[in-house]
Amino acid sequence: MLAPAYQKLKDILSVSIDPKRILTSPLQTLAYGTDASFYRLIPQIVILVRNETEVIEIIKQAKLLNIALTFRAAGTSLSGQAITDSVLVVATHGWKQFELSNNKEKVKLEPGIIGAKANTLLAPHGLKIGPDPASIGAAMIGGIVANNASGMCCGTAQNSYQTIADIRIILSDGTILDTSKPESVASFKSSQPALIEEIEALRDEIKNDDTLYHLIKNKFKIKNTTGYSINALVDYQDPIEIIKHLMVGSEGTLAFISNVTLKTVIDEKYKACSLIIFNTIQDACNATILLKSSPVAAVELLDRESIRSVENDNDAPDFFKTLPESACALLVECRDNDFAFLIQKQVEIRAQIQSIPTFSDYEFTSEPKQYNFNWKARKGLLPTVGGLRKTGTTVIIEDIAFPLPQLADASLALKDLFKKYAYHDAVLFGHALEGNLHFVFSQDFSNQAEIDRYEQLMSELAELVVDRFNGSLKAEHGTGRNMAPFVEKEWGAAAYTIMKRIKKIFDPNNKINPDVLINPDPKAHLKNLKPLPECDSIVDKCMECGFCEPHCVSEGMTLSPRQRIVIAREISRLESSKADPDRLADIRKDVTYQLDETCATDGLCALACPVNIDTGKFVKKWRANELVDGNKKVAAYIGSHMAGTTATVRTSLKIIQVFHAILGTTILKGLSNGFHYITFGKVPKWIPEMPKGASKINTK
Repeated sequence: MLAPAYQKLKDILSVSIDPKRILTSPLQTLAYGTDASFYRLIPQIVILVRNETEVIEIIKQAKLLNIALTFRAAGTSLSGQAITDSVLVVATHGWKQFELSNNKEKVKLEPGIIGAKANTLLAPHGLKIGPDPASIGAAMIGGIVANNASGMCCGTAQNSYQTIADIRIILSDGTILDTSKPESVASFKSSQPALIEEIEALRDEIKNDDTLYHLIKNKFKIKNTTGYSINALVDYQDPIEIIKHLMVGSEGTLAFISNVTLKTVIDEKYKACSLIIFNTIQDACNATILLKSSPVAAVELLDRESIRSVENDNDAPDFFKTLPESACALLVECRDNDFAFLIQKQVEIRAQIQSIPTFSDYEFTSEPKQYNFNWKARKGLLPTVGGLRKTGTTVIIEDIAFPLPQLADASLALKDLFKKYAYHDAVLFGHALEGNLHFVFSQDFSNQAEIDRYEQLMSELAELVVDRFNGSLKAEHGTGRNMAPFVEKEWGAAAYTIMKRIKKIFDPNNKINPDVLINPDPKAHLKNLKPLPECDSIVDKCMECGFCEPHCVSEGMTLSPRQRIVIAREISRLESSKADPDRLADIRKDVTYQLDETCATDGLCALACPVNIDTGKFVKKWRANELVDGNKKVAAYIGSHMAGTTATVRTSLKIIQVFHAILGTTILKGLSNGFHYITFGKVPKWIPEMPKGASKINTK
């Protein structure tokens, strides 16, 4: 039952938006309200928007009713920035427009385009977008820009912030700003003079404060997505340029991104990589410092635990299992459009690190099988480690950065921290060239002691990163909810005040994705934790990353594989707890059609899943389990009496054909429809295309 304000919003919007795209059933709001983070909030309403007109109407009506909105695309976010308990506005289907400029230097993309799809469209021109997150096969442009995604090869030079050319946004009052159109910019300056003045005031205030100015400059010398992109206030003078760049990394808290124009970058034709094994993590980090000045495209660090998580892969080399506990790997890539130059780069890379001993000899490879395994091992680490966790636990990923000269000491300090709090399954990996490390571990949130352990870890992590190594608490995954309580710790009171003022300028009523990025609650990261109950061995390892969704034929019509698993888990939780029978009944009303009948069970989802979960296989099992006892007995009888069953069917079809010849199509069709109705669908309808009874096959 919707609260009065939400019911009124639904009623008003249903006049201009197809009611089928305004979702309020418990099953749909849970399914669409779930993202890849370890937080859960269930929306009151989910609206699947298709165009700007709908977005503006939603913003207008929600403002009148004082209702909060959260904008989202794919929901691959890891830090809780794409969930809400109010109204979720999903911009995926209908937001797929792509436009390449005549000189191929820029590409305009709508928020619902998957990053990998953008690259596929650019590939014939030898181009790609700059950001290359590991989730690029599922993440959409809206989220990539809103989180200032970077990735493995783009570093800080080709991330979303550096490659943005223009943006089109809708503000919290419905105003549109399109920075690519001079008339839109002029209109915006005319209609929003107070906003422009406040942005200019912030810019000037920072530039007149040497301490704050240099703090911002230094903090963004390494990857940093903690808080807002306040480097825009020191990098640019023009207020429109500042606004454009503030939107990057704003996590949907300032405006709705309608489209974005990115500068294209060259996608080199020839690529080669090598997985170089070092004796210690110190050696690997020291090699990274040397590689910074060499012709590398990427340098990815994998600690011993990371290697162990993939050593049982069919394509993994045998020696992975024999590596010493101190070992550490660097995945080094070089690229070029000239093959001869590619070889020369490999020679230069070898020469650059020859002073540092390696565990074994190494070679660069372009051979597809080995090349793809090397990158699969790195890109799939988060969900792979998640798939190895104990059932019922949550996979946690944190994303930090350090000044490169301190990377080795920081890595060892992190490992000591994991040991101190008994996170024995923690793995450390990341973009070593940028001093950017990710660490993944499993976490049990089922009891207070475990939550307290996590709280202690996070508190000490903040001290380690900020106070000891002057690093970034978030490097590329966005602040979200899990690091929002620590933004002021990293930045200090003056910079944090600037960030709060930015939020106030664009969202004075705090109704656009509230509690994300700026959150006064010091315990926010410990609340609204997502339950992951045991459901079925086929899907229990799912971490709800969403990698499967682009490959699902029913996604957008009913549910995706991730959403089917979410619903099955909720049913399992409700059945075992017996806490909310009404909610269970409401979800079960729609589950047969949404979860079961519309699943193609083709296994395509497993091809994209890093832990090979075949949701189709699970749905087949679900169907078998959901059959009532009477149906099971009928199925069992038919299965053991196939000869008699087929004979009966053959005879029935022949009899029907006789009646068809006597009565004609119209009368037989009418009679058939009548029998179908009075038997409540148990007698199937007859159609003219129904086959005739075949002759019995003589097998003698």
